Amino acid sequence: MFTGIVEAMGRVKNIQREAGNAHFEIEVPFVDELKIDQSVAHNGACLTVVKIANGIYTVTAIDETLKRTNLGSLNAGDYVNVERCMKLGERLDGHIVQGHVDQTGKCVSVEDQNGSWKYTFEYDAASGHVTVPKGSITVNGVSLTVVDSLPGKFSVAIIPYTYEHTTFGKLRAGDAVNLEFDIIGKYVAAMMLNRQ
Repeated sequence: MFTGIVEAMGRVKNIQREAGNAHFEIEVPFVDELKIDQSVAHNGACLTVVKIANGIYTVTAIDETLKRTNLGSLNAGDYVNVERCMKLGERLDGHIVQGHVDQTGKCVSVEDQNGSWKYTFEYDAASGHVTVPKGSITVNGVSLTVVDSLPGKFSVAIIPYTYEHTTFGKLRAGDAVNLEFDIIGKYVAAMMLNRQ
């Protein structure tokens, strides 16, 4: 489980392909605090640490993960939002995030709001996922509040801190993003669908 509060931008140092898998070697400031078998979210996708050596850790994404997320389009030198799993007994600063990406979406616009930025995203509404104004959404692993909500489209507002300390500062219109919809909203939507 995660909170959607990004700890660092990890730099992809190398990617090794093996059959349908991709082994990502990543550099972060807290690599010495990681351990083998630990769950770490990368752009919101939960992956397991399989190796730590020379200040770099390795995680493996299987074909299913590469198809359902934007991780398959990463290259060496790219950055990802990184968050370690939450500790019980700590404050939950974001919202409950599972690290299970529901689908990818697309950034359709970035508007400078004179001190903040408004990002608008499109997604496949046929999947049954929904957003609501003031509800929670996770974009590339970042816990955010929905500003505008339409079927298959929503926007979020980004403060300067988030812009500077996550990959939002590098995000442009046309880029694919990982989306995890609010867990409570997903259960409510599923119950409503089953009642019909």
